Amino acid sequence: MPCYCYIVECADGTLYTGWTTDPQRREKEHNAGRGATYTRIRGPVKLVYIEEQPNRSAALKREHAIKKLTRAKKLTLIETNPFSNF
Repeated sequence: MPCYCYIVECADGTLYTGWTTDPQRREKEHNAGRGATYTRIRGPVKLVYIEEQPNRSAALKREHAIKKLTRAKKLTLIETNPFSNF
């Protein structure tokens, strides 16, 4: 089953990275206050990046790699890989 790494932009402009099997559902969960504590206090959020991974293990590894990027590199990633094709 495919999994996805995603980045959401919080209302305060910060970026949050996570993984899920359904990015749109996860965005709704974050906005309903059922997401991570980080997004709960910084909502609402907007989905700005999605990257498909073949499985949970790959998604977790990619999530970790994205979290290690600087903000500037995350913004470049978002700009060069829009999720509108999803």
